[in-house]
Amino acid sequence: MKKKIINTIINSIMEINQSLDNKIIVKDNSDAHLYGKKGQLDSLGLINLLVATEQNIEDDFDVSITIADERAMSQKHSPFRTVGTLADYIEILLKEKENDW
Repeated sequence: MKKKIINTIINSIMEINQSLDNKIIVKDNSDAHLYGKKGQLDSLGLINLLVATEQNIEDDFDVSITIADERAMSQKHSPFRTVGTLADYIEILLKEKENDW
């Protein structure tokens, strides 16, 4: 499941890269820095990425989630630092949704 989530995030990055002057550089791995000290995104870019990712998660997994929630914002280590940390957080959200069914 995690590989599919990472692919969904990377596809979302490719989508928003079309409208960015400074493209987000990712390789096919989860180490790409997104937000924070080493991050490639400012706060508006992060919001755009999260919205695109939420839409693509809904398309790919047929479930609606909210990534930027109070729990994400209150964590000691932001889930938005890298593609991998974002994928880990989304995986948690998807498993919780699965348990709600």
